[in-house]
Amino acid sequence: MEITLRLETTTMTSGPGQPPATKHSPWLILGVLCLGFFMILLDTTIVNIAIPDMIDRLGASLDQILWILNAYILVYAVLLITAGRLGDLYGAKRLFILGLIIFTLASAACGLAQNPGQLIAFRVIQGVGGALLTPQTLSVLTVIFPPERRGAAFGIWGAVAGVATITGPTLGGWLVTNWDWRWIFYVNVPVGIIALIMAVIVMPDLRLNRKHQLDWVGTLLITLALFLICYGLIEGQSHDWGAAWGPITIPEIIGAGVIVLAVFLWQQYAQRDREPLVPFRIFADRNFSLMNWVVAAIAFGMLGLFLPLIIYLQSVLGLTALQAGLAVAPMSLVSMVVAPFAGRLSDKTGGKWVLFFGLSLWVVGLSIVVFSAQVNSNRGDLIPGLLVAGLGLGCTFAPLQTIAMRNIQPQVAGAASGMINTTRQLGGVIGSAAVGALLQNQLVTQLTSSAEENATALPAEQQSRFIDAFKDASSGSLEVGAGQSGASLPPNTPQAIVELALKTFHEGFTAAMKSTMVLPLIVLGLAALTVLFVRNNGKAVTPPAPTATGAASPETTRVDS
Repeated sequence: MEITLRLETTTMTSGPGQPPATKHSPWLILGVLCLGFFMILLDTTIVNIAIPDMIDRLGASLDQILWILNAYILVYAVLLITAGRLGDLYGAKRLFILGLIIFTLASAACGLAQNPGQLIAFRVIQGVGGALLTPQTLSVLTVIFPPERRGAAFGIWGAVAGVATITGPTLGGWLVTNWDWRWIFYVNVPVGIIALIMAVIVMPDLRLNRKHQLDWVGTLLITLALFLICYGLIEGQSHDWGAAWGPITIPEIIGAGVIVLAVFLWQQYAQRDREPLVPFRIFADRNFSLMNWVVAAIAFGMLGLFLPLIIYLQSVLGLTALQAGLAVAPMSLVSMVVAPFAGRLSDKTGGKWVLFFGLSLWVVGLSIVVFSAQVNSNRGDLIPGLLVAGLGLGCTFAPLQTIAMRNIQPQVAGAASGMINTTRQLGGVIGSAAVGALLQNQLVTQLTSSAEENATALPAEQQSRFIDAFKDASSGSLEVGAGQSGASLPPNTPQAIVELALKTFHEGFTAAMKSTMVLPLIVLGLAALTVLFVRNNGKAVTPPAPTATGAASPETTRVDS
């Protein structure tokens, strides 16, 4: 098969074993990629801080809020591998720009949504844009940076995650406090426009001279499997884990999702020698396989922390959205500072022990946060744990990517990038759904227990109605907005009963949150142990050099300017 190679001979040549030369500095290209990546991560963290305001202003229930969070993440996760393939086929630059356009327009539409249903629909479109954009960042970084400098690049990439994490709650809190939740989406518009202009000017058109095919059957199977599993987890508590679709029960929906997932894996393995959605050969590298589990666990732990903690800060401690954002800022700030240093250290040591140290510290820090969170706590009580957790989190981004991508051939960089980003988002969506389901379940138990205990202070004829008001949490009508008592109280309720209801909610939610957060701690602990099986002596793979004659092997990188 004849293959053409288009290069600018003055700027696009490269020496043996070196990445293809680009018109602009790789570090400038990294800045553009990080700006787009920043916008995607900002949207995730900024939405969490606005949960209580959305509940109040949109009249959304807790299960609808879970869909507002997870509709985006679910679509995002499902399409990442396909988007990685599209980047290999049509060029990372084109997919990055298309993703920016879709995401920016969808963000504006989210801000205009008039009800939870519209917001969920626009969040789905946001997920499409985010999925098209994200895989292109890692695949481009893997190609344009030499192996010995990728750790530093990944460290900056990881620091951006820290910046987005700190900016999301803080900026979101300021916007929600001074305006309302709509502005957390409007803020994406100027960032998206700036990133789009810079991407058109700076990004190179990197492509591998190899044609890829999309596995549409695999895409449909994995989409259906993930939807069924996540739908069951999110909707389980509101349906009392019983019938959801006519006679079909929640456990049957989840079970069907697991079966479809097994069919997907069999289908992918059966066509492993063709062009599967998941190229199994990348899993021949032990480190890449292990890091896929670890990155999923990290995402699980991250969302497992934010969902209950943000509600706790605003609805129990009574903080404003801005104050809640500032309360969690120390973790993100420390993470942002530490990440570049962890990246350079990973270049020198291989990253195994840096990652193990980081995950271990993160577990310790979150454990301190869980222990410190009490009904009468203040935000200062949480700072020691958040600082330790932030130090650990900053030591995970760069070494994880360095270990995962070290031995990946450039010709499958797009697929590998899509795969690891997919597992990250799958961990996030399953973590959010699982923690949300567990939180709802624990709220039913803990609020009922607290209501039964506190109801003894009421006259006998009012006790049963007081308890029943909190039992309504099992139907998904739990009100957890800022200043809410967790139960729907009739107008003109005596102030003494309102205060007793608030006390009941604070006690019940705090107990439910503390027991719920044990789950992400267990998952993160298992991830830390997994790192012990990493091979730390792998040698990085360098891309083959383009030739000056205009010919190349089928796996040669092409740079169009």
